[in-house]
Amino acid sequence: MRVPLSWLREYVALPAEATAREVAEKLIGLGLEVETVEEVGADITGPIVVGRVLTIEELTGFKKPIRFCTVDVGDANGTGEPQEIVCGARNFTEGDLVVVSLPGAVLPGGFAISARKTYGRISAGMICSASELGLWEDHEGIIVLPEGFAEPGTNAHDLLGLRDSVLDIAVTPDRGYALSMRGVAREAAAAYGVDFTDPAQRPLPETTGGGYPATVADPTICSRYVLRGVTGFDPHAPSPLWMRRRLHLCGVRSISLAVDVTNYVMLELGQPLHAWDRATLRGPIEVRLARQGEKLETLDHVVRDLDPDDILITDESGPINIAGVMGGVHTEISETSTDILVEAAHFADTHIARTSRRHQLSSESSRRFERGVDTAVQLAAATRAVDLLAELGGATIEDGVTHIDLTVPREPIVVRAGHAGRVAGVDYPVETEIARLRQVGCEVVQDGDTLSVTPPSWRPDLTDPNDLAEEVIRNEGYENIPAVPPQAPAGRGLTRGQRLRRAVGRTLADRGFFEVLNYPFVGTRDLDGLQLADDDPRRTAVRLANPLHDDEPLLRTTLLPGLFRALARNVGRGFGDVALFEMGLVYHPRPGAPARAPVPAVDRAPTAEERAALEAALPAQPRHVAAVLAGQRLQSGWWGEGENATWADAVQAARETASVAGVELMVRAAQYAPWHPGRCAALYVADGDGDVLVGHAGELHPRVTKAYGLPPRTAALEIDWDRVEAAATVATAPRVSTYPVATQDVALVVDESVPAAEVEAALRQGAGELLESVRLFDVYTGDQVGEGRKSLAYALRLRADDRTLTAEETNRVRDAAVAAAAERTGAVQRG
Repeated sequence: MRVPLSWLREYVALPAEATAREVAEKLIGLGLEVETVEEVGADITGPIVVGRVLTIEELTGFKKPIRFCTVDVGDANGTGEPQEIVCGARNFTEGDLVVVSLPGAVLPGGFAISARKTYGRISAGMICSASELGLWEDHEGIIVLPEGFAEPGTNAHDLLGLRDSVLDIAVTPDRGYALSMRGVAREAAAAYGVDFTDPAQRPLPETTGGGYPATVADPTICSRYVLRGVTGFDPHAPSPLWMRRRLHLCGVRSISLAVDVTNYVMLELGQPLHAWDRATLRGPIEVRLARQGEKLETLDHVVRDLDPDDILITDESGPINIAGVMGGVHTEISETSTDILVEAAHFADTHIARTSRRHQLSSESSRRFERGVDTAVQLAAATRAVDLLAELGGATIEDGVTHIDLTVPREPIVVRAGHAGRVAGVDYPVETEIARLRQVGCEVVQDGDTLSVTPPSWRPDLTDPNDLAEEVIRNEGYENIPAVPPQAPAGRGLTRGQRLRRAVGRTLADRGFFEVLNYPFVGTRDLDGLQLADDDPRRTAVRLANPLHDDEPLLRTTLLPGLFRALARNVGRGFGDVALFEMGLVYHPRPGAPARAPVPAVDRAPTAEERAALEAALPAQPRHVAAVLAGQRLQSGWWGEGENATWADAVQAARETASVAGVELMVRAAQYAPWHPGRCAALYVADGDGDVLVGHAGELHPRVTKAYGLPPRTAALEIDWDRVEAAATVATAPRVSTYPVATQDVALVVDESVPAAEVEAALRQGAGELLESVRLFDVYTGDQVGEGRKSLAYALRLRADDRTLTAEETNRVRDAAVAAAAERTGAVQRG
């Protein structure tokens, strides 16, 4: 909401010396988000005056029409003689009042005015258009002032409002009343403790009835509906300068007098209005919900399929408006409209919000309705509009008034005296609480230590005692609440799980990975890009009721799509050597869970049954760790060639991640999307009942890299951290032996299908406690071992804690290890 300070002063007796920035600070102290203070016209300086055109001489011989004018500017030029000015505009005649910039003036953009020769004449100044003065966007010609506006030579700065200060306020959803001059003025009056003039307090019709026939089908969709009409309106009557200027300062484009009036009243009172050409209406108006199959062509010339949740304004011809959002094209005001019907209504905020989102139509009206408008201002707003149409457009106001009032009186909120003080930790006297609540418009009745508070009609956000406490606290000043640091209870700290998760981040960061945080939303296209089969469990996802983007309506079941998109963005910006990781939750629907979670009451804690129902509706949310690598792992340079990241780096990163929890991963070949079937490793942890699959790592399938725009041979990993953490062991300090190590090398020949990890596991089992480590240092395939066979060479390090091992002991350990490998994998020791 843009708030011109000059307009604000009409309703608030602000101190004359109060600047826009001071007013902004006061409003910020009350909780309004004033984003900027714009000094409009601050760069306009020098003599800009009212002038009267005396003579016009048409100059010929040029490519475009040029006029040489003499203009009476009074004594503003220091001589009293007519000012000679060359002008190309055609929309003025002799005798018209215009705005003149004299030599020495500076217009917006640093455009300096001086006397110069042009088109063979001396032009000492400029006759100005609205655009040249920054008043509003208008390219039809110069400003022609109404007769009697001011005497020639009068300073035009103040008359036209060339300089003003505008507060730009970001109105939060709970402060819909601040989307109006009326609402902001009330806040400013409270901030300064000065008088407030309510623009809605104006003479209203003493009786209602006899207006245009209308009905409301359901009071839950429209609680108040007002229609007022005028006849004999001049459709060519211009909007006055002051109205066009204020609309421009508020960021609204001037269109025509009838439309400008509805926009002006909306900005002034916060009540959206709509005006129809009465000649286009067919029979009585009805406010109702849409029916299946109905359509409407809106003012943006789009034919829209209406939803049964949409509130409509209809006549005998069918829908003519999407209520509170946009009107229909067939009943809009035109250049020939003389009889106008003005609508002011209070529509259900939730319906308007859903309709605006459904049709992707966010208008100034819908923004106000969905935040909640005053339920009692409709008659005043419609009356204000027809008064302006009569005053500025020569219209005659009809006596009949349609006023359908279906509002229900608000129930008072009962709150204990001193509640605001208990919330803030400040001792507010009960008299202060009552005064502050009355200041914001509440009716307060005290009964002992109990207050019965009825919020005003323009504050639908006040619904419970804590809302009332906030009103007292913010008006008393947030800055007056003492800062009391909370004391942390002794003995608390990070849990073991939190420490492990932080250690994972440090470990991967030490390996050169960068952490990213992605939104947990995906779409079907993301899952298709992973090349998932139709029956893959990861395609079964939780669907959001109100997704941020229509193409991402699902909660993720894997972290990989977000990482792939982040990698693609980095590669697209020239960073090809990237390693990224993320730790976060994924979401798996529970079998048999309801489609929607129940909504418990907010005035009490949920019961055990409600908690059980909520838990049953929530998806399973395991924590995963995933990473993606592309480009060079080691950079090339003068020191030599670099090394590209491969599937082995992804497997090793997974091993090191699990090692943080003291878990050793077992690696086996696998086929699992989105990895390359020949370069995919399944990762397992040992469990008492058998090995548990915890994730996969390897090189991505070429079709996946193409779908996401990733570099070839990109590698990735993803592990279920919850399963790894469940297998975590308590870390113990290693025993360090002071005795020397004994080494034994063995070469074993096995089938090519036997994983090296299984051979290593067998060696470990057979070697027993004396084995300190085992390392694969060579793999050989060829004629010496036979087709379909491979040779694996391992280095065994043996050590005892209490003695030096003898040759006989080391040989026994080696033979036992080889025997175990032969039994489990069919290995044969190579001679």
